[in-house]
Amino acid sequence: MDKDKLKLTSSEIGSLWSEYVNGTMTDIVNRYMLSIIEDKSIKTIFQDAIKTFEKQKKQIAAFMENEGFPVPIGFTESDLNKGAERLFSDIFCLNYLHIMTLHGLLGHTTGLGVSVREDLRFFYDSCDNDGKRMYHQTIDLLLEKGNFQRDPLFYPAKDPEFISSKDFTDGIFGKGRRLSATEIVNISFNLKKSIMAKTLSIAFSQVAQTKEVRKFFTDSENTSDKQIQAFAKIMRMDNLPVPRSWETEVTTSTESPFSEKLMLYHIGFLYQTAQAYHGAGLASAMRTDLVTTYEKVILKNLMVTKEWFNLMVQNKWLEQPPLAPNRKELAKEK
Repeated sequence: MDKDKLKLTSSEIGSLWSEYVNGTMTDIVNRYMLSIIEDKSIKTIFQDAIKTFEKQKKQIAAFMENEGFPVPIGFTESDLNKGAERLFSDIFCLNYLHIMTLHGLLGHTTGLGVSVREDLRFFYDSCDNDGKRMYHQTIDLLLEKGNFQRDPLFYPAKDPEFISSKDFTDGIFGKGRRLSATEIVNISFNLKKSIMAKTLSIAFSQVAQTKEVRKFFTDSENTSDKQIQAFAKIMRMDNLPVPRSWETEVTTSTESPFSEKLMLYHIGFLYQTAQAYHGAGLASAMRTDLVTTYEKVILKNLMVTKEWFNLMVQNKWLEQPPLAPNRKELAKEK
């Protein structure tokens, strides 16, 4: 059997569809940021990111067209307001690219995990390599500029230890043990994602023209802030530092660089991907207060996502992914 002539499965088509839509969204933001960035070293990385996705975009479109599936509309130049005033600082743009590269790596790994056809596996391999290259570039430059936020440092114990008491799970009212390294990695990761979501919500609320969309961004900002405060409180109880915020890296511009469709989709994308990270955090949590915090955050994110979905559908901005055949409709008499 020719491994490259196998028909694509629903999972393979679904991953390609998501890669295309999410990739075109990020690409439009990257193109805007490239137009406002002044730092030459940051500008070079964005040029590389745009060039890399252009290649990936053509490959995804070819995969779908060869299977007879329509290529998604995604996001295009019509979603970009060229010449708009600067909305973000250079260093925020670099941090944005770093965070979105992390999301991209997760998407490539998921795509590879559901792929059977050899050509598709090789495609995701190359995407993963591109993402890892971008990951290294963004970290190196953030470190060089003194803006990479490292996680809290630990001091090594002399010997390995075993859990000896059920009190290990008690974290209510500060009575329990200190946070473990496995818990901190997820808290820190989730804090950084929430900080990015809050900063973008602030920026988008400034430039949104529609009242209901602007209100959603304001609500999103408040939701992200409450989640940041909840996780930060747990970290500070153990005298651990929390990542810095990026609100001051947003200018006072009220001129939108993007369509409202793109901005709203972007915030929804962040909330949906955050659920995967929150789920991982919940799975690693062994302190009752941390488990409760994750449960509240996940529930709130579901409510926000529902509101987001209704707003996207109401405005006819949410593109429909390929659906399974409707056998009942097909079985009806002509």
